[in-house]
Amino acid sequence: QVRLVESGGGSVQTGGSLRLSCVASGYSGGYNYLTWFRQAPGKEREGVAALFKGGDRRDYADSVKGRFTVSHDKDKNILYLNMNNLKPEDTAMYYCAAGLIYYYSTSLTWTHYENWGQGTQVTVSS
Repeated sequence: QVRLVESGGGSVQTGGSLRLSCVASGYSGGYNYLTWFRQAPGKEREGVAALFKGGDRRDYADSVKGRFTVSHDKDKNILYLNMNNLKPEDTAMYYCAAGLIYYYSTSLTWTHYENWGQGTQVTVSS
């Protein structure tokens, strides 16, 4: 079992920055990807940034490329999401997920993940 706990959400103005954290505990051998998703009210859950634990591969949604950066502290098993130049459309609940992904093309597809955190809210005002 994997336990994921997110933190770092908050309210910022357009153009601001936030850093989200996700502490992963428990058995770590059952997943190879740690990924950030988000879901706004009335919208489908969207993959934001995926990190392959075994190498340098990172996948980003087009909407956040150049603004968001995902990273991983392997010693502490903490996943981070640095978010810069935030926009009102980034407003959502952000979730951390762990999964065993066989094809990198599916790394941002939420249905491929079994382990989820409780989420942290990000609100960006104009």
